[in-house]
Amino acid sequence: MEPRILRIAATLTGSDPAEFSLEARTATPDRVAEKLRRAAYDAVVLELPLPGRSAADVVEEVRRSHPGLPVLIHDPGATLAEAARLARLQGWRLLDPGATVRRQLEALVEQRRQDPRAEPSRAEEWERQIVGSSPEIRRVCHLIRLVGPRRVTVLITGETGSGKEVAARALHLAGPRRRGPFVAVNCGALPETLLEAELFGHVRGAFTGALQNRTGRFEAAQGGTLLLDEIGEMALELQAKLLRVLQEREFQRLGSSETVRADVRVVAATNCELERRVAQGRFREDLFYRLNVITVDLPPLRSRREDIPLLAQHFLDLYTTENELAPRKLSTDAMRALMDYDWPGNVRELENAIERGVVLSNGPIIGAELLPGHITGRSFQDALLEHNPNSSLFDILEVIERRIIIEKLERCNWNQTEAAEQFRIPLSTLNQKIKRLNIEIRKKGRE
Repeated sequence: MEPRILRIAATLTGSDPAEFSLEARTATPDRVAEKLRRAAYDAVVLELPLPGRSAADVVEEVRRSHPGLPVLIHDPGATLAEAARLARLQGWRLLDPGATVRRQLEALVEQRRQDPRAEPSRAEEWERQIVGSSPEIRRVCHLIRLVGPRRVTVLITGETGSGKEVAARALHLAGPRRRGPFVAVNCGALPETLLEAELFGHVRGAFTGALQNRTGRFEAAQGGTLLLDEIGEMALELQAKLLRVLQEREFQRLGSSETVRADVRVVAATNCELERRVAQGRFREDLFYRLNVITVDLPPLRSRREDIPLLAQHFLDLYTTENELAPRKLSTDAMRALMDYDWPGNVRELENAIERGVVLSNGPIIGAELLPGHITGRSFQDALLEHNPNSSLFDILEVIERRIIIEKLERCNWNQTEAAEQFRIPLSTLNQKIKRLNIEIRKKGRE
């Protein structure tokens, strides 16, 4: 398996960046800690000099958060005092100029993997799924920490886009079933007949169109976790069958008399009030009580605004990496707009806004003019004029043209030929515009 390497360097020069699975051009302690907390790395490569930092500083930071994580150091200008300070620390190694970086990394990672004492803490893995430090999120994390190791059924509630599936994945990783599969099914996306086959599977000939046997989601999740999203949309008849599975821990495939044991931890999620649906006769009361053993209520984003900067930075890192772009940051105006907005679409809406800003940006700073107009309360043109009051008409039209071309390329999965056809212009003309407007082309689009 390809090792995950966190590279810390002042610049990208001096070695082949293709040798590393992940790069981080940063020298601040908070940034290093954040990177290590958000992903599971096998090693850290430290390339000095870093402005105002020493190798020992960074090694100590890594030791505090990840005691067993090895650090490989390249320091051509090391002093005797620095070497003496490093000698008191453990878990680091100087880069040998006579061997390739790749070979030394592989040896270091393999040595760590064979040492059982160096196994990274699995207890922290699930915490990287949830971004935030507000009291509301800390309460959610505390509940997941308590409930994760248990088999008890959990009901996750919260508004659309608040991160219910993220919380379900954290529950999965926080318990002994983390080595098993995590399977999610949207109960509101399929009609009753198809949903039953989707959950329990079917045998050939069970119904018209069943041309072969099919494994259901319960069977696919054996030994792991099954998330039943939008559980409130499930039909009453199917609710009765689900209740039996939860009580008896067994089920039958459609068209089969064979009983299959269900070794599955069930997590249900809903954005509606199930108690009200019970009162309306649209949800079984006995199933509600069976699901509602433990409830994890996710707060809306507007009630935990202090988490917005952390979430915004998380999505900036995600989409700059995905789009193979240099690091981006939000301007003061952009961050103020994010903090002032009410976020009816919650975290998912924030993620979409950040992705849009990253894709439309043409430099390291993402201004408020690149955020959706309904978030800033201004149209794109108004924001542009306010941001650049002295811009000429040519400058304004050029920015708008650039934005339109990027949006078209995004919709065409960055296929320039297809975009040119939709614009009804020659491909050569589009390429000239891309070059003139300094548009960064992705090597491949999002899947």
